[in-house]
Order: sequence, then structure tokens, then C-alpha cells
Amino acid sequence: MERILEPELMDDEQQSVAYAQADFSTSNQLFVDSLVRDFPTHLREVLDIGCGPADVVIRLARAAPTAAITALDGSAPMIALARDATRASGLNDRIALLHTRIPGPPPAAGSFDAVLSKDLLHHLPDPQVLWNEMKRVGRPGAAVYVMDLVRPENLEAAHAMVKDGAGSEDPILQRDFYNSLLAAFSLDEVRQQLRDAALELTVTLAGPRHMLIKGTLPGRT
Repeated sequence: MERILEPELMDDEQQSVAYAQADFSTSNQLFVDSLVRDFPTHLREVLDIGCGPADVVIRLARAAPTAAITALDGSAPMIALARDATRASGLNDRIALLHTRIPGPPPAAGSFDAVLSKDLLHHLPDPQVLWNEMKRVGRPGAAVYVMDLVRPENLEAAHAMVKDGAGSEDPILQRDFYNSLLAAFSLDEVRQQLRDAALELTVTLAGPRHMLIKGTLPGRT
């Protein structure tokens, strides 16, 4: 099945609220637990690109209490929800939120020991934007950790994934999840993206709907 693009940003307030209220706890916690296990010494200055409502960074701040986290998103409604969530968590002193889009500053180049992204890659018309931005903002040897959806083989499989993974969620969320699955990449497509970006990262399945891309930037921290 060929990739079908979806909108790059969730700019609609109802859409953002539906996403924030959905239960992504399993994949979000898996992402954080795997990151802490794989790169415990890199969790100092951390950047999350495409943070959404900040559930991942809040979980990371709790799991890595010495980490200083910067999180950015291009959607104003998402950043507003993220600010509410970080204040409610009591962790807003360790999580800096930026309403900005990639590529380009802020943040400054070469500023981070770990660069993360969860469920953003499939939103991008040009995936190289993410890989190039990670290379720009990471320090030499910085950890790179990305989790994203895997595109199903056909439309029927996509519908089945929505029913299985979001069947009880808001219909808005179910629609967006379906569109996201159609916009996602295959593992081989991501491997080619990394070769094009000159990044030596591993790409593996992480559950029935996600892939995990991880490794380090050239050089040493």
C-alpha cells in the first residue's frame, strides 16, 4: 500500500483534546522505559520533537529525575494542553515547552545529549526534516530515540488496527489514527531515510503497530 499523507499539524482544538484524552499509556511508557534502559547516561539535556500534550516528557521526567527536558510542538492547541499537563504534574520547572516547528531554531544547534520523538515522523511530508533536525540539535554522540507507527499492508489491516487499538476512543481520534496509519512508513523506508541522512541507527518492530529507531550521532559526548 502506498503512503497517503495526512495534515502535518493537529491545529484543531477538538482534535488535540481527543488526542490528549486518548489512552496511549502503554506505548508511551514502553518508549520511556526503553529509553531509560538503553541510554541512562545520556539523559541530561533532552529534547523531545513533536511533544503533543506532553505525556511522554512527563513520564520521562519522573523516570529520569536529573534530566532537564525541552519539548516542542508546532500546534498551538497541543502546546496549551502540554502546559496544563506539566503544571498539573508539578514538573514544569524541569520541562521547558516551545511552540515552534522544525526545521530551524529554536532550539540552538548542538545543545542536547538525547533527542527524542514519538509519533511525529508519519506527520511529515518530508521525513528528512526530522533526521536533519536531530543531527543539528544533538551534540556529538547524542542518543537518538524515535518511535513511530508502521504502515499496514492494506486498508483492511488499517481498519482492524484502529478497532483493536482505539475502538473505544473518540470518533475524532479513531479517524485521525486511521489517517496516521496510512501516512506511516515501512521499516525499509525508514532504513533508506537513515542511509540518506548518513545516520547509523537501528530500526526494529516495537509491538504490533510501532517501530523503534535508536542509536547515537557520530562522535562522543
